[in-house]
Amino acid sequence: IDIYDIPIADITHEFIDIVEEMKQLNINVAGEFIVMASTLMRIKSKMLIPRPEFDEDDEIIDPRRELIDQLLEYSRFKEASESLNAFAENRSHIFPAGKTMPVSETPDEVNIILKNVTLYDIAKSFKMAMDNRPVIQSYELQREAIYLDNQKELIIKSFDGDGRLRFSTLLNQLQTKIEIVVTFLAILDLMRLHQITVVQNEIFGELEIQLLTAKA
Repeated sequence: IDIYDIPIADITHEFIDIVEEMKQLNINVAGEFIVMASTLMRIKSKMLIPRPEFDEDDEIIDPRRELIDQLLEYSRFKEASESLNAFAENRSHIFPAGKTMPVSETPDEVNIILKNVTLYDIAKSFKMAMDNRPVIQSYELQREAIYLDNQKELIIKSFDGDGRLRFSTLLNQLQTKIEIVVTFLAILDLMRLHQITVVQNEIFGELEIQLLTAKA
């Protein structure tokens, strides 16, 4: 199915058939189905209204646009998730401390065009930082503990007097890929705690972290 040309009627009927075929009730899945069903029915009802709706630019609003945006956002999150899973899979093959292992694979190039700030944009920025770390042909593995709380403290201490922190400033302080991964998780946790937010002040501009609470 073309994401940009969704046959609402067909999908609605197929969706109802799937719900009816469910043999066991799963509360979480059922809840998601209810939300999707209401979304499909709302879109379908809007498409049946004879009077078209217009946006600020006097262009006709396609009722399917909401679902299209959700599908596009899902595809971006799925891509970011696959990238992180691939990194985790690669790390599962690393030898214990004290072993010497060759590193020959070259990291893939990542080209990013940022539009709106989403978790996908943040994940991509951190993946690009990992790919930009130099490739070493061989190295001696050393056991080095990187803790989430330490990276959260590093982020908070890195803000300037106005409570702002550029991504490049933060990433320049990180030496290893594991530091980058844990720092990414630290940013997500600080966002969850409503201590920081991530903004982009201009199109194609650098991502910036802003402090929402006073420094300790």
